[in-house]
Amino acid sequence: MIAIIDYGMGNLRSVEKALEKMGFPVEVTADADRVLGAKGVILPGVGAFADAMKNLEKTGMIPIIREIVSQDKPFLGICLGLQLMFSESEENGVHQGLDIFRGKVRRLPAGAKIPHMGWNQIDIRQENSLLAGIPSGSNFYFVHSYYVDPEEQENITTTTSYNLEFASIVSRGHVTGIQFHPEKSSKLGLAILQNFGNMVMGG
Repeated sequence: MIAIIDYGMGNLRSVEKALEKMGFPVEVTADADRVLGAKGVILPGVGAFADAMKNLEKTGMIPIIREIVSQDKPFLGICLGLQLMFSESEENGVHQGLDIFRGKVRRLPAGAKIPHMGWNQIDIRQENSLLAGIPSGSNFYFVHSYYVDPEEQENITTTTSYNLEFASIVSRGHVTGIQFHPEKSSKLGLAILQNFGNMVMGG
């Protein structure tokens, strides 16, 4: 079973429906035991970084997420879920994140329309099983005002240009975060979710 962590921040159902249509067993849950018992876990999210961290703390999910990441289970952060995986964010003050990846969440620079909203392409820096069958230069749907700035360059899987070049997928081993919304990104976005499901279920 794939667990989608329910902590009151965002588009859980669209990710759930996409995976269900592909035939994967999936459950949106705030239950720690269900999340720990899952074969793979997704941390989605839309909204403010500080609110999201407070909600994760309230639901008791922070130690659960750290436990899952320490195990050999596929873990996927989407949009805000990616940003929460970093050490800290400068959104509305400085706030501590999950520190799964070292680095900061920074505001997109002035000079381009913020939020960055719409289709943009990814440039693949390194191979990743989530990107199986997806060529470099493919377009995905973004909605964000902040971007991740990883300290460890070797964790950057893809980059995207929007007034600067930023990391749009970050990964280390079985842990991956993506800045765009695969569930809103047509066939190629669904292919990423399919690849994740295959990783989890051994397909």
